[in-house]
Amino acid sequence: MANALLPIEERNLTPDDVERLDKRRRRGQLFLVLCFQSLIVATLLTLWSGQDLTLSPGWAHPVVYWNAITFTAALVFGIVGIRLKRGSNEFLSY
Repeated sequence: MANALLPIEERNLTPDDVERLDKRRRRGQLFLVLCFQSLIVATLLTLWSGQDLTLSPGWAHPVVYWNAITFTAALVFGIVGIRLKRGSNEFLSY
């Protein structure tokens, strides 16, 4: 009997297809972890960004630029991670 928890398009996969699906979902989990780690670092960088904006002269604000890059990386990692991890896992242990 087919597993009713699986989506219809995943019920008749070959073992190779299942392995590729698991790899894709593990990669999605990796990207979600990178997203949250980048978000934590970017949140901490906001403390120095305010100081950099007020004390650095002209357009020289390297911490603000790094903060923007880190927030952007977190956003990209989050979107890619959600797209790769779509579907339901048979085991939710990882």
